[in-house]
Amino acid sequence: MNASIRVLSRRELNRATLQRQQLLHREAGSVAELIERLVGLQAQAPLAPYVALWSRLEGFDPDELSTLMTSRQAVRAGLLRSTIHLVTADDCLMMLPLVHPVADRGFRGAFGKQLAGADLDAIVAYGTELLSSEPYSRSRLRDVLGERWPDWDANAMAYAVSYLAGTVQVTPRGVWGETGPAALQTIESWLGRAPDADPSIDALVLRYLAAFGPASVADVQMWSGLTRLREVVDRLLPGLRVFADEDGRELYDVPDGPLPDADTPAPVRYLPEFDNLLLSHADRRRINPAGRQVPLPPGNGAAMGTVLIDGDYRADWRHHRGADASLRVTAHNPLTPAETEAVEAEAVALLGLIGSPDTPVVVT
Repeated sequence: MNASIRVLSRRELNRATLQRQQLLHREAGSVAELIERLVGLQAQAPLAPYVALWSRLEGFDPDELSTLMTSRQAVRAGLLRSTIHLVTADDCLMMLPLVHPVADRGFRGAFGKQLAGADLDAIVAYGTELLSSEPYSRSRLRDVLGERWPDWDANAMAYAVSYLAGTVQVTPRGVWGETGPAALQTIESWLGRAPDADPSIDALVLRYLAAFGPASVADVQMWSGLTRLREVVDRLLPGLRVFADEDGRELYDVPDGPLPDADTPAPVRYLPEFDNLLLSHADRRRINPAGRQVPLPPGNGAAMGTVLIDGDYRADWRHHRGADASLRVTAHNPLTPAETEAVEAEAVALLGLIGSPDTPVVVT
């Protein structure tokens, strides 16, 4: 390692990432602008973006996001890592061609053997035609495809279409206060526009660094699901800052990326299931030093998640409804009285968002 390169401690990386994620201070601003600044929000659990935005935006109003979704200015689509992300319409059309190799690899790894020898192009073309006319649930899509090609695995064919045709989960699913099935339609037909003809992977990597950096090439690849990004970073290198972590790995950053002091206070923050803060680095110790697994399985995104205490993932939360309603926080290690008080206060604020302001908070 070059002796002149500044070494950033784990805590410095923690604070840098928290500031860029708007988790050191809630800030004013529009929902759409923040979604784009964060290059999308993990939305595998349909209501997760609401909790994610509430933790980051001053005065967040769920109706603002719901309006973006119902007006098709924001969508939930399979993009980064082939998982469902909430992105603006513009970002969806930009990302789709860039991450198609990830979708192709994901499909072939999970379902390729079931369709070995099948005319995959014909299956995807027919599925695209169906989903361009109206939304289909995956079960309905499976039935129609199975009827047309009875000799092939209908479930695998349905997944081939959902992975490879470029699909969005349409509203009302993901709209605050409403429910709906996971119905699919092609991104192009839902948005009424074609994907970008020549999107820039360089620009996407720079946006990742601005939102999650400083970061390694392996980190960028983990976040996106793409491979062979070393050549992209090398191309960008003249305009990047270079650091190292405590293990000597090179980290790259945009020129104006903030680097707050390691002692900057970090307030308690409640995150939804699978928040990208926890998933977007190959080395996750900057936020998750103990290497804990994010809880499974997913719920609706507004009933369970993780808790940051002094910037680290140190507890899980779950909202229980019914006769024994509570918001229960389970700490991974003992909390100080001051930490417990802060955890309880932020829990009360979260209950205001999810519509249960009188629910008791239990911290264990």
